[in-house]
Amino acid sequence: MHARDSIFGLILLFVAGITSGSFTLPMKFTRRWAWENVWLVWTVFALVLLPLLTSLTTLPHFRKVFFETPPGPLLIMAAFGVGWGAAQVFFGLAVDAIGMALAFSIVPGMSAALGSLIPLIRLHPDEILRVRGIGTGIGVALTVLGVLVCARAGGWREAARAAPSSETRPAYVRGLALAIASGLGSAMANLALAFGGPLLRAAEKAGAGPLWAPNAVWLPLMLGGAVPNLLYCAYRLKTHNTAVRFTEPDTWSHWFYAFVMAVFWFGSISLYGMASARLGSWGNIFGWPLFMSLIVMTASVLGMVTGEWKGAGKRALLMQAYGVAILILSVFVLSAASQLL
Repeated sequence: MHARDSIFGLILLFVAGITSGSFTLPMKFTRRWAWENVWLVWTVFALVLLPLLTSLTTLPHFRKVFFETPPGPLLIMAAFGVGWGAAQVFFGLAVDAIGMALAFSIVPGMSAALGSLIPLIRLHPDEILRVRGIGTGIGVALTVLGVLVCARAGGWREAARAAPSSETRPAYVRGLALAIASGLGSAMANLALAFGGPLLRAAEKAGAGPLWAPNAVWLPLMLGGAVPNLLYCAYRLKTHNTAVRFTEPDTWSHWFYAFVMAVFWFGSISLYGMASARLGSWGNIFGWPLFMSLIVMTASVLGMVTGEWKGAGKRALLMQAYGVAILILSVFVLSAASQLL
């Protein structure tokens, strides 16, 4: 792999991480809708329409790629998608419960560990104790440590805002549990890309360039992921009787904000796929934790700017700053590991 490809891949990763870390920001301007209203519209755009449109426009001989590929790889990607989609439901609820900065601190760390180490062990077992493997392992460990420090800062933030016996404490614990569950399931997106070789090869054989071939993986993954999201949103719309909010006057902007969320999110995952292709066979091993670290840093900054840490106290803010500093260090370590390819 040429150094130019590696540098371009890293640039794509940085843009992807910043974009993904920003995607829930528009939710702060949709307060006349319930969570399920926003998440349903986001799901339709981000997990159905945009992946389908992108695949149709970037994959030559679209029908050949998907209709002539054995059903096994497609079903595996869809299964990864269902698990990942459930994680997205948990993530959306976690953001609603504990805020953007804290949710984005916990979920990526859990995802980084599983999403990077499993492909490393499965695809490059002989490299684990060599320089590249050790460098990647150190970067992943720093990512997880940074996330744990950020999670601790979030606990102090809640303690500073309310007494442990107040009603906010159970909500925080519930949100924390949802974030951890989301982190475990979110790794399935990277696992799908790491083990989606048959679909990648089918796309390239049909004429897709290396940058666009990952869309052959994203489409079945996203469609599978849409299923739990749509079902859960439909359940909440019915039980909370919030479907009527779609027709409330002066909420046209909410549709726009949900669409912007979808563009930011799907754009970021598409850029990650392109970056991974540029970085070669190790792209989804060290690229994933690097992607996660950038997401956490972006969300932490935005969370502070938008007032999520107001009243948290100096101790919590300092701890959050330490966590972000560790994540920045992990970015440098993982970036250095990428240059060893």
